[in-house]
Amino acid sequence: MRLSKVEGDRNPAHLHRSLTLELVRVTERAAIAAAEWRGKGDEKAADDAAVHAMKAELDRVAISGRVVIGEGEEHECDALFIGQPVGAGEGPEVDIAVDPLEGVTLCAKNQPDSIVVLAMAERGGLLNVARNVYMHKIAIGAEYPPGTVHIDWSATENVRALASAKGVPLSEVTAIVLDRPRHAGLIEELRTTGVAVKLISDGDIAGVIHAVNTEDTGIDIYLGSGGAPEGVLAAAALRCIGGQMQGKLILDSPAKRERAHAMGITDPNRIYDVTELAAGDVLVAATGVTDGTLLEGVRLRRDSVETNTLVMRSWSQTVRWIKAQHAR
Repeated sequence: MRLSKVEGDRNPAHLHRSLTLELVRVTERAAIAAAEWRGKGDEKAADDAAVHAMKAELDRVAISGRVVIGEGEEHECDALFIGQPVGAGEGPEVDIAVDPLEGVTLCAKNQPDSIVVLAMAERGGLLNVARNVYMHKIAIGAEYPPGTVHIDWSATENVRALASAKGVPLSEVTAIVLDRPRHAGLIEELRTTGVAVKLISDGDIAGVIHAVNTEDTGIDIYLGSGGAPEGVLAAAALRCIGGQMQGKLILDSPAKRERAHAMGITDPNRIYDVTELAAGDVLVAATGVTDGTLLEGVRLRRDSVETNTLVMRSWSQTVRWIKAQHAR
């Protein structure tokens, strides 16, 4: 991930940069709680541990926050539900999007790339979407001209356009796709073109980040559908590190369309770009739970705990990796 400019000393019009470290503390605490459940086969216990640890630490932060993307509706979960106030009640009014444990199955099986993710934006900066809504997504790096790919094109059209823009044959393009039955046709189409396909079992936030960070990962494009909340969190990350992304909500039932309308979404067929999914000044923190290609996982030692966190800010395009040691 390449930095485009250095954070300045003063930025009174945006979120105070001291909140960056506060977010790190929140994701660290949730990751440590989830790590106690790695490999124990209990997805619910791992997720619950992360949720309650995240909520407890968030309530110590000097913000007047509200959850706009969380664990579900108020009647569906105890904490981090949509609309729930968080923070100490003093400080800037902000919107919070969370995935307390992305890759709960990965954590339960102690497999790579389970992470904790949290995004904070100025009030109204994050698209409000329900937990049970999916989104079509496409993402590529920032180095290509706008319009190189489009979410309404076929997979074949997109990878051909990308290969042309990159100046390489299709055989040198790699796509990353969630390994789901719904993507069987997409995967077959991609392989028919000669493109290499990297399949991931979970973790499409990390998948999108990998796709825009081609120089380090060798992955050129993200294609397919996944959770809409994860799409907003991925877009928040791209606001900080660069990259192009389009998203289109899958509102395939009257109940989903009605709920989306209540959350302010008036056009169910709208195509969103990165700045429409996450606007204004955005802070994002992600801490590894299990070892992965994006982050190392939590290390539980006899007298200490070690965490690895990626923290980013859109205003300054600052990306920091924080390795921390905590006393047990």
